[in-house]
Amino acid sequence: MDYLHQFIFGIYPYIALAIFLLGSLIRFDREQYSWKSESSQVLHRGSLRMGSTLFHIGIIGLFFGHAAGLLTPVWVWDALGVPHGAKQVFAMAAGGVMGSMCLIGILLLLSRRLGNDRLRAVTTVKDKIVLLWIFATLLLGLSTIFVSASHLDGHMMVQLMSWAQHVLTFRGDAASFVADAPVLFKLHLFMGMSLFVIFPFTRLVHVWSGFGAVVYLRRAYQLVRPR
Repeated sequence: MDYLHQFIFGIYPYIALAIFLLGSLIRFDREQYSWKSESSQVLHRGSLRMGSTLFHIGIIGLFFGHAAGLLTPVWVWDALGVPHGAKQVFAMAAGGVMGSMCLIGILLLLSRRLGNDRLRAVTTVKDKIVLLWIFATLLLGLSTIFVSASHLDGHMMVQLMSWAQHVLTFRGDAASFVADAPVLFKLHLFMGMSLFVIFPFTRLVHVWSGFGAVVYLRRAYQLVRPR
């Protein structure tokens, strides 16, 4: 296992997580007026509703699916009697559905944004980077399904789960679990981790506001007195 592999899969995850958390905190503290999704609906509606709906449903499903699939301990699945191969097939099916929805959505959003003169004029470099980065990460993720289909024993799934859980628990041997992973898997992991790096510097920060909405719903009623 070379030093580059150890850095990318053993050290880089912590760098990405630190930038993600600290960068978001600093952005919120210093640039609150830029903390928004920067909707462009008033400029051109087009396929915004369909594209945005498919994209958000798909990417939310992928996020929670990855979190549950990678971070649930292996012994839990074993205790439930779920074979590793069956879990892999389920992950491939669910990831394929959610990934396809997200891909169609982002293609609609890209064609809308780049195909309209007014939208193209207000589209920043950061907007293009984040859209194309998510698009490339999605393509890599969907491509891994075909690689996984050639070996349904669940071994690679367990290795990826072990990598994620060892990273989360600060164990230094995490990189060793993906040393023999196919290149597509490694590229997908790198692109996914790097998405957390660019997160605080783009409009993606509006994701945090979704958690704020939950807190808002639980807030005590505000008493407004009449004159």
